[in-house]
Amino acid sequence: MIKKVGQKEIQVNDEGYLVDFNQWDKEVCLCLADEQCINLTERHWEVIEYIHDKHRNDEPLSIRGIKKSGVINVKEFYGLFPGGPLKKATLIAGVPKPKSCI
Repeated sequence: MIKKVGQKEIQVNDEGYLVDFNQWDKEVCLCLADEQCINLTERHWEVIEYIHDKHRNDEPLSIRGIKKSGVINVKEFYGLFPGGPLKKATLIAGVPKPKSCI
């Protein structure tokens, strides 16, 4: 599915995740966050950077991994990305939905 963001078009799957991570940029990120009713703060950006690092290194993402990362505690993670933190955080970060997410 094609979605228009500003002057460009991005391709997303039926769940709204980017098909091509290379299409991700700050403008796309802000649009995806807005669609999830999330106003990004510095803490959100720190989590997004952590997710990008894991994605670049082909490391799996999980709530347990986030908890052990030292980047953010689980309670704050749920507060930043309510209603499915790992799903929402990865969608906004432009990476594929983790296998640990149903």
